[in-house]
Amino acid sequence: MNHGQTMTQKNRSRVKSQPAQAAPIPRNQILLGDSITLLQSLPDGCADLVFADPPYNLQLKQALTRPDQSKVDAVNDAWDQFDDFAAYDAFTRAWLSEARRILKPTGTLWVIGSYHNIFRVGTAVQDLGFWILNDVIWRKTNPMPNFRGTRFANAHETLIWAARDAQQTGYTFNYRAMKALNDDVQMRSDWLLPICTGHERLKDETGRKLHPTQKPEALLHRVLLASTAPGDLVVDPFFGSGTTGAVAKYLGRDFIGMDADAGYVDAARQRIEAVEPVSADAVEVTKSARQNPRIPFGSLIENGMIRPGTRLFGPARRYQARVRADGSLKTESKGDGATGSIHQIGAHVQGAQACNGWTFWHIAEGDKLVPIDSLRSKILETGGLN
Repeated sequence: MNHGQTMTQKNRSRVKSQPAQAAPIPRNQILLGDSITLLQSLPDGCADLVFADPPYNLQLKQALTRPDQSKVDAVNDAWDQFDDFAAYDAFTRAWLSEARRILKPTGTLWVIGSYHNIFRVGTAVQDLGFWILNDVIWRKTNPMPNFRGTRFANAHETLIWAARDAQQTGYTFNYRAMKALNDDVQMRSDWLLPICTGHERLKDETGRKLHPTQKPEALLHRVLLASTAPGDLVVDPFFGSGTTGAVAKYLGRDFIGMDADAGYVDAARQRIEAVEPVSADAVEVTKSARQNPRIPFGSLIENGMIRPGTRLFGPARRYQARVRADGSLKTESKGDGATGSIHQIGAHVQGAQACNGWTFWHIAEGDKLVPIDSLRSKILETGGLN
């Protein structure tokens, strides 16, 4: 009896315990339930971006009416009602803590709100360790008027864009893509976009708008294009009518949506199923310089794209320098024979503190001067050096 028990114990000791297998990440799904609980079900560091449009906590004391006494379809749903500011703050810190946990180290947070809540949310964002990158003003081209005439018309909402922590510099920002989207002018932090209207606005069976704060797809298009890449995972804990998921699918991103309202979830699923994604090559965007691999000037010489002894010219041939075998330049235009990198010599001949040698120096092709940066661009287009 004792012997049998001993053998059983030995056999058991030989069996290695298997670690519990992590549940698969529910990509491209809409989860029904409490957002904080659902966020807690996701693994650490799984999301590239969290976009949140949390309850505004409007604290409406009475129904809103127009001058003709018709009722304004305002936000008076149960999900936007909290007992007091303390309850709202506790709720905010709970979901933000989970959002920060599920973000990758390089991930970022976008959260949108009105004057009713965005300042309280912003305080929590900073207190929890996020690092604010920008506050963006969404200025509405067609805002709802102030029917009582007692205040300015509320014509904007504020978005906070934040990195997971202050030390992180590897977050995604498609600067060149945003510039291209804005007619090749640097995009600013004030965005002029219309509110959601027309065919984009979801309606219920009575013809009333399905969700009181449905965001326009143009707004999410800009957010996702700016701060994610194709295939990235975007989590939206307050999914509502599904704008985030619709735009994510359209642009080749994955998403996870969460909402406690079954009606919103059903409507969002139908909406997203009807979305036709853009082709893979069409979702590629113009890359910023820091997103491209580093190409040393010396690599062009090693690979025969520029021969040692080649003369380089500044704009209008005002300055000249010779290329040396190690990728350095030697000046010819100032007579001092100074040597250094393309950047150092570009700055030297101009008497400047700094210079981007890639755009300053040119190579002669017949009668034309071509920036040496065009040679680097050829390398990037072909995916590497020949």
